[in-house]
Amino acid sequence: MAVQELPVLNPAAPPAPKPRRLHRDTVTAWLYLAPAGLLLLAILVYPIYQIVLISFYDYGQEQAAGAAPLRWVGLGNYRALLGDSQFWTVLANTFGFGAVCVIGALTVGTGLAVLATRVRAVPRTLLFLAALGAWATPAVAGSYVWLFLFDTDFGLVNEALSGIGFRSMEGHSWTYGTLSAFGLVAAEVIWCSFPFVMVTMYAGIKAIPREVLEAAALDGASTWRTTISVILPILRPLLFIATVQSIIWDFKIFTQIYVMTNGGGVAGRNLVLNVYAYQKAFAGQEYGLGSAIGVIMTLLLLSITGLYVRTQRRSEP
Repeated sequence: MAVQELPVLNPAAPPAPKPRRLHRDTVTAWLYLAPAGLLLLAILVYPIYQIVLISFYDYGQEQAAGAAPLRWVGLGNYRALLGDSQFWTVLANTFGFGAVCVIGALTVGTGLAVLATRVRAVPRTLLFLAALGAWATPAVAGSYVWLFLFDTDFGLVNEALSGIGFRSMEGHSWTYGTLSAFGLVAAEVIWCSFPFVMVTMYAGIKAIPREVLEAAALDGASTWRTTISVILPILRPLLFIATVQSIIWDFKIFTQIYVMTNGGGVAGRNLVLNVYAYQKAFAGQEYGLGSAIGVIMTLLLLSITGLYVRTQRRSEP
């Protein structure tokens, strides 16, 4: 009996060529994005170029007014900064303050987003109205409101604390001490920045299929375990976006520090890089030195954001 031979399939067959339509769609997308990209380049590149250029010059008020010629100092401004002990203190303050604000905003925003999914419609509506009110409040107005609440003589917080038995808080100054002033400003920054995280996380939680949460509940998972093991892994892309935005916003805080500590605190103990650059560039009329601080701050923000993005990509399954 003859055995019929089966055709042998070639396992190493070349892949099918990609359709030309995909290439045309890519080109079309780049053409649509080109106008916005050129506008962003014009808005961003030229100011950055000017800041970097000024940082290499001895550029003061006389040079800005045209009364004296520019003097090239190369890396002199950067060497002056790196050799200044105050710069390193301000840099440490900036990192510590920014980290507290980022972690606080993410924690409060995510926690309230989870809470908003657990309560009824009326409390949830009130929570969102309060959060959006904080988010919509201008930074200057919000800073003065917090200063009024924590005022030494007439502040509601001191009166409430002294009224419940903390007599030492009567007449307490929240803006005199370094740590208490930083803590007060950080609380105000978290108050006005957590709504973005809350709204973002709430939208992500509502997009999670109910079957996933019901399966976790049937398995006996508590609310805390469901949040940690089910909700947060699904919300990882949104949490990544919220973290990057918070890093960019909170590490370049200026208004709250300047208003609430009266320009940087007693003897400059509450300075961060943005306020320090302002003092050097405008109050001290050392525009070259202020530009150098701006360049360093930009590089640090890019480095922190890039490191975070790289870490998240490596940890992706």
